Amino acid sequence: MGEVTGELRHVYSGKVRDLYEIDDQHLLMVATDRLSAFDIVMNEPIPQKGRVLTGLTNYWLTESAIDVAHSLVSCDPKIIEVTVPGFLERAEWHGRSMLVRRCEMLALEFIVRGRLAGQAFEEYEARGTISGMGIPSGMKLTDAFAAPLFTPSTKATSGHDVYIDLETARGVVGADVLDHAMSICLALFSTAADVLAEAGLVLADTKFELGYLDGELVVCDEVVTPDSSRIWPADLVRSGETPPSFDKQPFRDWLSNQGWDRTPPPPSVPQEIVDITSRRYVECYERVTRHALADWYGE
Repeated sequence: MGEVTGELRHVYSGKVRDLYEIDDQHLLMVATDRLSAFDIVMNEPIPQKGRVLTGLTNYWLTESAIDVAHSLVSCDPKIIEVTVPGFLERAEWHGRSMLVRRCEMLALEFIVRGRLAGQAFEEYEARGTISGMGIPSGMKLTDAFAAPLFTPSTKATSGHDVYIDLETARGVVGADVLDHAMSICLALFSTAADVLAEAGLVLADTKFELGYLDGELVVCDEVVTPDSSRIWPADLVRSGETPPSFDKQPFRDWLSNQGWDRTPPPPSVPQEIVDITSRRYVECYERVTRHALADWYGE
């Protein structure tokens, strides 16, 4: 993607997002339709994915019952235009762009887990622990914890993030900062889980990123999206069974059956799988927000 103006500088491309520098106080975060799995970006984009990630984050931070300090300024193209002259002419960025305040990011990510799933399930089966914490025996896949677990991880610039125990996390960011981050993330998880429950969905786990803005610890990046969370239909969750999912886990499951060794290049994704994955993202947005995606910016 090129620059909107000569003053908008591309500074970073992640697996899904492109980041542009506007000035010393603002950044433009653009969510693409790229899909990554096992830390590899697929060749085929997933239509509407970037709009879903952006629209859901906007919903959680500006429309839902969640009340938390955050870095988001606006997703409205007309408001972004004021700070980024020429933005209205870039229709392909509408609905997938977030104007955000610059923050001093913490060096960790924070996963809150309400149910046993994913890598936590693999560790539990192997060692009976999750991020080094002892967990009661006898739990099965999808079982709920007595209380949500707070599990930090490193931020890997390449390869996999590494889950660490709380003591190690305190050594990275400090005890007071970690305790503050924990209180923010657990409160966010609780509120989001209640909202999703009203929509007939289970929030199994989700990842948060935090940073300092004007001396205050705030929520940054995406919030409770299909890329950062495991979201299940409540009526189809069975103890010990893998439930259908509104995140990209079904795509990972398909990928795991392709005999791929998880190194580049990835296999080609059939159009049918692309379409199914796109529909899952769109359905997640519409069930959670109770808005049609067609009404979100960029249609």
